Amino acid sequence: MSKRITLFASRYCSTLDRLKETIRRKRPGLLKRCVVLQQDNATSHSANLTHQWLQRYGWEIPPHPAHSPDLASSDFRLFGPLKRHLGGMAFETEDDLINEMRNWFDNLDADFFRVCINSLLSRWQKCIDLHGDYVEKY
Repeated sequence: MSKRITLFASRYCSTLDRLKETIRRKRPGLLKRCVVLQQDNATSHSANLTHQWLQRYGWEIPPHPAHSPDLASSDFRLFGPLKRHLGGMAFETEDDLINEMRNWFDNLDADFFRVCINSLLSRWQKCIDLHGDYVEKY
């Protein structure tokens, strides 16, 4: 494994550590059951280091067909609203941008995420019904 892949996988595993800690704090019973994590086939997600982390904690990763933008919830549900929110704003520093994005995420209600997850389920079913063919954006 190249040093770059190892670095990205290590950073991703650190992100998973933070996610695990957040779940432990906010939904402690969830970690006693199986956590299902949707991710794509990015190199850091498919690296051996990441697989070892996921196996250690027993997290389940549903299969994700290569090059499937239809199944990336961030592409069809997250980035559009975030882009509209940030549209027209100017930031003096990267930290200003990061703080604005954090504020935006902090102010999203649970329904935003519920709709995102439910629409992902229907998109998965459409993808299965189409034998992996693209699902039209809607």
